[in-house]
Order: sequence, then C-alpha cells, then structure tokens
Amino acid sequence: MAFCDTIKLEKGMYNISGKSFTSVLEDLDPSENYKGTSLEGLDAYQRQLKRFNIKVSGRGCDKVEKFFSTPDSAILFPEFLSRAIKQGLTACDVIPEITAVNTIIDGIDYRAIKSETATATQNDATEGNALREVSVRTNSSLVSLKKYGRLFSSSYEALRFQNLDVVAVIFKKIGMDIANEQMLDAVSALVSSGSSAATEVEPETPGTLTYTDLLTLWKNFNPYRPNVMMASSTTIKEILSLPAMQDAEAGLAFHGTGNLVTPLGAKLVMVKGLEDGKIITIDSNFALQMIQSGDVIVEYDKVIDKQLERATISVTAGFSRIFRDAVKVLNYY
Repeated sequence: MAFCDTIKLEKGMYNISGKSFTSVLEDLDPSENYKGTSLEGLDAYQRQLKRFNIKVSGRGCDKVEKFFSTPDSAILFPEFLSRAIKQGLTACDVIPEITAVNTIIDGIDYRAIKSETATATQNDATEGNALREVSVRTNSSLVSLKKYGRLFSSSYEALRFQNLDVVAVIFKKIGMDIANEQMLDAVSALVSSGSSAATEVEPETPGTLTYTDLLTLWKNFNPYRPNVMMASSTTIKEILSLPAMQDAEAGLAFHGTGNLVTPLGAKLVMVKGLEDGKIITIDSNFALQMIQSGDVIVEYDKVIDKQLERATISVTAGFSRIFRDAVKVLNYY
C-alpha cells in the first residue's frame, strides 16, 4: 500500500494560511517519493483521485456523486472545482501574456516599488565620471486589490448525476469570465498608475488611423520592445484594414489558423470594453505586475456538505505598472 492511501483528509486542509490544498497534500506526501513507481508524474492531489478511483475526464468519466461516495473523497471536490476555475483563468492566456511578474501575497495590502534611472549625459563614458544612478523606491499609494468572483447557485441533486468533465467546463467558463474582468483592471493600471498617466502618442491625423501612427508608436519605445498591442475589436479591425497590413501570406495564416496579423511584431490582443480608437502598446517584459492574495477560493464547507445553493467562488488580485516608459497609448479618435 502506498503512503498516499493512508492519508486522512480533512476540511482544515483548505484553511492553512499561505498554502493551497495541493501544497498541503504535497507536504504530507511528496511527489519525489514516487520516482520510478507507477505513480510517478502525478501530483499529490492526482494520487488521491487515483486512490479513490475517481476519473475526471475521458472515456469512463465519473459523475459528481463519485466524489461523495466516502467522507474522505468528498474533501477532494472543492479542489476539483478550483482547478477547473484556474484552467478558465488561463484559457485565453491574456493575463500571463501582458504581465511581467505575478506576485502572491498573504494579505490584502501591497505597496509596489518603482525604479528610475538618471538621465544620460555626454560625459557618462568619460573616465573618472560617476555611473548613472538607478533609484528604487516604494510607491506612495497602495495597490488596490479587488475581489473577483461569482455566487454559484445549484443543488447537489442537480449535479450529482452530471459527468465531471461537463461540470469542469461550467467552472472553467466561470474562470474565463473572471479573467476578462481582470483584464479591464489590468489595462486601467497600465494607462494610469497612481497619479502618473502613460505617455500618449499623437496621431498623424485625428480621427483616422494610419500606418505612420503605428510606426510612431514603435519609434517611441526605445529602449523597450513593443510586443503586445491591446485594442477593441473595432480598432483591431481598423488596424488589420490598413493597406500596409494587407500581406497575402499573413492573410492566409489568419484564414487558416485564426492567428491575427502581428503589426510591427506585436501580438494583437482584443480587450472587450476598451473604447474604440485607443491602442495600448506595451513591452510585456517590463510593463505590469499582477498581485494576487492567496489562491482561488471556493467555499469548501458548503461544497463538501453538499450545500451548493449559494456557494461563492472568488479570486483577490490587483495590478501595478512597473515601468512607465514600457507603455505607450495612441488615441486617434
């Protein structure tokens, strides 16, 4: 018998500060102990699913009631929901693509830092002159962390005979909706962090987007590299309609794969809710920090006790711009 088959599962495993349910299991049952065995490659949670013979996807996928066949296996269900939500949070890969770093904290208050480099002079390279100073300071204001979530309303009777892979899709969609809400706040932090607004680039002709405008954006990014452009669907359509973007090979790639043409090497990201005529361009390696308080929270007590009528699902996070010059905004309307 493997050690994972002897672990006593308890509700309290979800309530240990700074640790997820899986990390608590890993502390008790390290994955490194299974090298060279049939359980190699599984994490501690997946080994528990195997222990109770719960199959969450594919042919022979179990139904929700399988989790509740024993008191111990019922403890695993909130983590199943949490993992589905996390899949939804990263399904479109937008937040990871625009953030330079994701910081996990235990509290609800966070003070970001900012860095400034002294202006270059002609004498910087002259022997005997002091090197330019890079100053790092804390921001004067706290990063505002916000709770994103949903109130899940159902009943155990409505779910018990549903396949687990179908239920996972429902919660994956919840995660995706939360990610879309986070995206708008991420964009807001990029454009205006504290009292400092991002640099705006003047359009060549107000009211009309030109390829010269995109070139001006690119020119103003030195020493950064613009690799992400964010805009509304209408604005992206206008970008792709520019004569300079009518490349036959790129058009074939879009028709065949659905991947958008990349102007100036930057990936186009559609942001629902962003006003038309605004293009936010960033170097994603230096522009934005995501701060997340804890993990995805599912009301484990209610879920384990089958009291799903009003169970909450939430993520607490915030965003802070790191380098102001790594963000440029073009508003041509």
